[in-house]
Amino acid sequence: MKRYSKTVAQQCRYYEVENIYEYMVETYLNGNISTLRELYRELCTEARKEFISYCFSEVNPQYLIEIIQTTV
Repeated sequence: MKRYSKTVAQQCRYYEVENIYEYMVETYLNGNISTLRELYRELCTEARKEFISYCFSEVNPQYLIEIIQTTV
């Protein structure tokens, strides 16, 4: 079943993680690019914006552009 427009709290509970954004970045770094795309699409619009902001503040610049391009 597809999940869409979920909040950060809902996603954290569903995937049983403390920080969904950190989890999303880790999936990308582990080579699961399609999983990152799916997780991003499941987020509501506001959470998507927060994820992009999170990337700019927390992600190694080496991976930043790649992650942003993957989500678009």
